[in-house]
Amino acid sequence: RVEKRLELVKQVSHSTHKKLTACLQGQQGVDADKRSVRLWQGSEATIIGPIMLRLCGEAEDKLAQELIHFELQVERDVIEPLFVLAEVEIPNIQKQRKHLAKLVLDMDSSRTRWQQSAKSSGLASNLQPSGAKADALREEMEEAANRVEICRDQLSADMYNFVAKEVDYANYFQTLIEVQAEYHRKSLALLQNVLPQIKAQQEAWMEKPSFGKPLEEHLAVSGREIAFPVEACVTMLLECGMQEEGLFRVAPSASKLKKLKAALDCCVVDVQEYSADPHAIAGALKSYLRELPEPLMTFELYEEWIQASNIPEQEKRLQALWSACEKLPKANYNNIRYLIKFLAKLTEYQDTNKMTPSNVAIVLGPNLLWPQADGNMTEMMTTVSLQIVGIIEPLIQHADWFFPGDIEFNVTGNYGSPMHVNHNANYSSMPSPDMDHADRRQHDQARRPRSVATDNMMLEFYKKDGMGVRVMDTSWVARRGTSVARKAS
Repeated sequence: RVEKRLELVKQVSHSTHKKLTACLQGQQGVDADKRSVRLWQGSEATIIGPIMLRLCGEAEDKLAQELIHFELQVERDVIEPLFVLAEVEIPNIQKQRKHLAKLVLDMDSSRTRWQQSAKSSGLASNLQPSGAKADALREEMEEAANRVEICRDQLSADMYNFVAKEVDYANYFQTLIEVQAEYHRKSLALLQNVLPQIKAQQEAWMEKPSFGKPLEEHLAVSGREIAFPVEACVTMLLECGMQEEGLFRVAPSASKLKKLKAALDCCVVDVQEYSADPHAIAGALKSYLRELPEPLMTFELYEEWIQASNIPEQEKRLQALWSACEKLPKANYNNIRYLIKFLAKLTEYQDTNKMTPSNVAIVLGPNLLWPQADGNMTEMMTTVSLQIVGIIEPLIQHADWFFPGDIEFNVTGNYGSPMHVNHNANYSSMPSPDMDHADRRQHDQARRPRSVATDNMMLEFYKKDGMGVRVMDTSWVARRGTSVARKAS
């Protein structure tokens, strides 16, 4: 039974020693410094940026040191004892077992010779042979029997010692698990310590994607009041797209649109490249608005916007729209104000670009407001599209009443677009643009629009007279073909 256990333990020890040695990432038997060089190779090639390189590099170096310590301990406390057990101790017992078998054969041979000597002497079987030769054979037989007895005793002692030490041999495997557990605990603690620092660096990184991200999150990360894609697209359109026929209505090249969106996502835009393709810029702006997780005019106020658009009396409808507008969160309010002011400026060129407030509301309205529902979006938008147009169109027509005060479109000063000058002479009791959002809401409670007829008449008067309206000259922009040719292509 012990011999069977010996063979089994030898196989297990040998296999474990071989596999553990193969698992070592460092070279077996090499000191810690040389192991460190090998384990470090390749780790620095996977890290981006100097700060990340330092943080991740230090973490990888510490992990490598922990791994070196772990492997050295496994070698010392597990692999080497298993090697001695499998390749030295057990083979020695097995050799001794073979030696015993040989001694037994020798003893049997001596006994056979002695017995043959007795028969040849002609003596009775019950008598012992005599003579010098017989004495020599008897001594040889007794000596062989003595050697067998000594070897058998030694083998038995070694086997019993082996059985008694099986618990110690099993400890090698327990030690392996304990060392692994300690290694993983230390590695986990190290990673948990460095992860907050890495996350802090990630959060502090300004160049993050903006498409499909919540507005407030993007503004907080970038430290802006107006979303970067909105400002970039608006300022570029002010330079090159105000007189483009069908702006926001003509579909751009899919590849151009995809490229521009990707450029906006990483905050790198070549203005000159897109100056000849304003439809791609307009398409990118529409895509950004549509891909917001929540519309710019919010889900929370959706019903209030729709109810306001259903009011038949114009003055009450406008006042209800104004009330809903004032309830927008600050970030949404700033961006919708910025966008509506731009759209109002765009409609000043409607004779050229054919984009009346109604047309603009039709193409942009569904990108500014939509219901929060899980149903078929196409069918749902068909039923509410007219109502949304009834919301966006008056906002554009009465932009300076809803959002009084001048606005600088080029907030960051990167594109050189002109400032929009307010034409609000036909509105009374206008609050200061520097007034706080809450104070302005209280200040404007009594504000009412005049009739649409009066409003339009006064606006046309100021346009003709040139008072307060700055028309931007875009004749310098290089064009690749006419608007008709571009639409045809």
